[in-house]
Amino acid sequence: MSFLFPLFAVLIWSINAIVTKLSAGAIDPAAISFYRWFIALVVLTPFVLPGVWKNRHLVRRQWWKLLILGLLGMVMYQSLAYYAAHSVSALFIGILNALIPLLTVILSVFILRLAPTIGIILGTVLSFSGLIWLISQGHPQQLLHHGLGRGELMMFIASASYALYGVLTKRWAIDLPGWQSLYVQIFLSVLLLTPNFISTPDIALNPGNIPLILFAGIPASIIAPFLWINGVMRLGASIASIFMNLTPIFTAIIAVLFLHEQLHSYHYIGGGITLLGVLMAQRIKTPLRRPIKGTSQ
Repeated sequence: MSFLFPLFAVLIWSINAIVTKLSAGAIDPAAISFYRWFIALVVLTPFVLPGVWKNRHLVRRQWWKLLILGLLGMVMYQSLAYYAAHSVSALFIGILNALIPLLTVILSVFILRLAPTIGIILGTVLSFSGLIWLISQGHPQQLLHHGLGRGELMMFIASASYALYGVLTKRWAIDLPGWQSLYVQIFLSVLLLTPNFISTPDIALNPGNIPLILFAGIPASIIAPFLWINGVMRLGASIASIFMNLTPIFTAIIAVLFLHEQLHSYHYIGGGITLLGVLMAQRIKTPLRRPIKGTSQ
């Protein structure tokens, strides 16, 4: 039953893509970004703050790394998604989220010196071809004339930010327990989000946006990471990461049922090619260049 942990984590994150889209007409992006992480901070404080206080010497030593991680993983990733939701569909958000594992692998080649494989090369070409087909709605030549839309660009930067977040987390290997590290990142993210929140004209809470904020702040920010961490511990990172490929499928089903978004042929073709590329990058491990026999390793 260990597979249920990553499965439900991905399901919650898929629902959060719908929540992100719904927030576009219910609350300012700056407001929901702040409220989301403030709620997560308040909920986690009684459980995590005592441990953080005991390890405050570690926090002082690595605060700048935690700040950068918070900027990438909390501030940029989700804030940009909230802004992008004003002009892109929940389906598109789901597909771009599924691209994160591939972007993580690509960045790992340069930052972690991960050996490139045939799967990474072919997967990258396929995924970005599928993405071009999806963004252009099946007419790639239109991108030459009209360029990339603002929402699509913001969503791509958001996904790339989260991929970089994952890579830097591995590279830095911060000496704090996982939840304590996450807590400090959330605290610093709230500080970073505060100026934009204060300068936003409309930050009012109402019956229409409170459920969206609560879902983003608790299930998406606390419960899903808890399930994911347990899934990785039980199954291993490589197996758990495969479940991320279900994100666009779950998101598409929920978006069609509850948002009445329409599935078109370019969704099937572009999304399918993108997902196939991600799978190839994950599963084909053949090295791009084989070591020469007789050389020392």
